[in-house]
Amino acid sequence: MRDVVRFRLDGVTHEIRNPDPTVTLLRWLRAGLRRTGAKEGCAEGDCGACTVAVSAPGEPLRAVNACILFLPMLDGAELWTAESLVGDDGALHPIQRALVEQHGSQCGFCTPGFVMSIFAHLESGGGTSRREIDDALAGNLCRCTGYGPIISAAQSLTDYRRYEPERLAPDFEMLAIEYEARGTMRRFHAPRSVAELAALALQYPEAVLLAGATDVGLWVTKQRREIETIISVMNVPELRELSETPAGLEIGAAVRYSEAEGALARFHPDVGELVRRIGGKQVRNCGTIGGNIANGSPIGDMPPALIAAGAVLVLRKGDYERRLPLEDYFLAYGEQDRARGEFVARVIAPRLPPGALFATYKVSKRFDQDISAVCGGFRVLRDGARVSDARLAFGGMAGVPKRAALAEKELIGSAWGEAGVRRAMDALALDFKPLTDQRGSSAYRLDAARNLLWRFFLENEPARAGATRERILDAAPVDV
Repeated sequence: MRDVVRFRLDGVTHEIRNPDPTVTLLRWLRAGLRRTGAKEGCAEGDCGACTVAVSAPGEPLRAVNACILFLPMLDGAELWTAESLVGDDGALHPIQRALVEQHGSQCGFCTPGFVMSIFAHLESGGGTSRREIDDALAGNLCRCTGYGPIISAAQSLTDYRRYEPERLAPDFEMLAIEYEARGTMRRFHAPRSVAELAALALQYPEAVLLAGATDVGLWVTKQRREIETIISVMNVPELRELSETPAGLEIGAAVRYSEAEGALARFHPDVGELVRRIGGKQVRNCGTIGGNIANGSPIGDMPPALIAAGAVLVLRKGDYERRLPLEDYFLAYGEQDRARGEFVARVIAPRLPPGALFATYKVSKRFDQDISAVCGGFRVLRDGARVSDARLAFGGMAGVPKRAALAEKELIGSAWGEAGVRRAMDALALDFKPLTDQRGSSAYRLDAARNLLWRFFLENEPARAGATRERILDAAPVDV
């Protein structure tokens, strides 16, 4: 055990003893080191003005939001800021020079964040196609609307030369961290095994379990909560495992979205596209699938798709593990089937049966980096022309991610056709009484859910077999 947080910045090792567990990296950089390139624009990981790059041993370089990343989470990593890229003689880095030459900076507030997102993208092996650049920069907002020159600057870096790989692998001895912040009763723990994590969870059942901080960070920066005890799960190897087998996909609770994206796309292309629209790159580089499930958000994007696929959740308390269908974990708004001292260990998604019809959709006001108004996941199995099983799951329609039991009942046993699907669409009004908020009215959400089910049918209607999604969506609107 140790009580020192250690990381490297520009090749220089920093050792910080007993820091405040929830001081953000952005605050430490600006107030502690006077590195003011990273800016606070939103303090919630949305705008990208605070973007920095980090690399942990054995991992590629990642763009992250410094405004919601707690300083102890940097332990064992190497850190770069916009200032890191300027040469000792003041010479600009090729990325910075490209932005100057392409007139990619206007007021300049967001520019260091764009620089660091491009840097992390190229250093991790990313390309310069328009699709790749758009994905890399989706988590960065420009208030001057100068995206065109910024994208042109990034695309011009076709001959970019990466740093030597050994610079990205700091050789720190990775021990568990355990300390109490000076002058307080606030504790931070970073166990190095699942057994240590299980023991700590029992010892401190009220502790906040910390994964990527994409939600917990906002508790501090926006809600001003003071968290007494934090247990980080991100250094637990067993929770960082991801395996693809003929039986299915098993994802540890501490696997980040960006790390699981490829496997989820292989599980089904729709799920890969769904992940691509979760937050920006910085959010996906920190946020975890297990953390999103554990929080129990009614508008989390992954649970509807995983529930539709028949996923099972594995929870652990002490030495005991139990499994339950993912949909049964969510009891009511803010309430999950998780005992004191118990934690989410992994989620298992079984392979889709041969011939299964499957899709997942997200409805939001913006394509990129926006919270869902409605998210739907659908799986239908057929025995000949009739539906033998149906799983219809929605987020944003209730206080929890939830299956549409009555709509499923209308489909099962019926012919897979317009009549049965329309009955199921009507039944959604009995399954859900959606709320009205800034993302949509109750009526809008219900209409959207019904139309998503209709869209799923159109994409899988026998008469339209082989039609592309684009051709289907270009058809005349259907009165539902």
